[in-house]
Amino acid sequence: MNRSHMTVVEDQFGIQAAAYVSSAVHAAGEDLDALEAVAMRERPDRAIDLGSGGGHAAYRLAAHARCVTAVDLSAAMMDAVQATARQRGLENIETCVAPVEQLPFEDAAFDLLGCRFSAHHWRDFEQGLREARRVLKPGATAIFIDVVSPGKALFDTHLQAVELLRDPSHVRDYAEAEWSAALDRAGFRVRGTRKRRLRMEYQSWVERMRTPESHRAAIRSLQQAASAETATYFAIEPDGSFSLDTLEIEATACRARAM
Repeated sequence: MNRSHMTVVEDQFGIQAAAYVSSAVHAAGEDLDALEAVAMRERPDRAIDLGSGGGHAAYRLAAHARCVTAVDLSAAMMDAVQATARQRGLENIETCVAPVEQLPFEDAAFDLLGCRFSAHHWRDFEQGLREARRVLKPGATAIFIDVVSPGKALFDTHLQAVELLRDPSHVRDYAEAEWSAALDRAGFRVRGTRKRRLRMEYQSWVERMRTPESHRAAIRSLQQAASAETATYFAIEPDGSFSLDTLEIEATACRARAM
């Protein structure tokens, strides 16, 4: 049966909402600290966490914003975020179920945007960025954090292949150059970037997505057959754990929005 991309995303993440709230990879990190530092500096009135997932960016933003809106395609994810926010006493977090490509907000509704580990799932990357720009006030700050492609074809093919085998809702890990060009077209000006390495512990990585055994076997086969150059780049370990690149981008919503 053919399913829409949105249905695939909901099927993949809905049942795993609690796992993403408790995921150690998603719940902490230098990137979250950096995002919170920006929120502390900006002190936004209304912030948006775009593609919120387990809500970890929203929880950090909530300490420094009057109101935070967590947006995700998965209703189950948003229910989990709302419950966690209540448990933590974060009464200034509201949730919204919507695709990033069609946000139900007025133009210039927010003065800070955070988006963490979400864009590689978007059906339409460029439209999602245009919507991000549309709902931000001119001059406002946006922080995008995601896994990125190394750019080199040899490494890119390996990364996209294992990502898709692990999770059929995966669309693409974009390279830094692709991010920069797309943000420019959407009406953002990149102010700064920072790359980090992130280790993925194999067993929790596949368990979090309930990856079928046949796909796990295919991932391990690709890892074991990888060239020495690829294995070294991704620091592939005997148990399948590996490391990849993440990119943090700080951008400004330009005053003259791209059409």
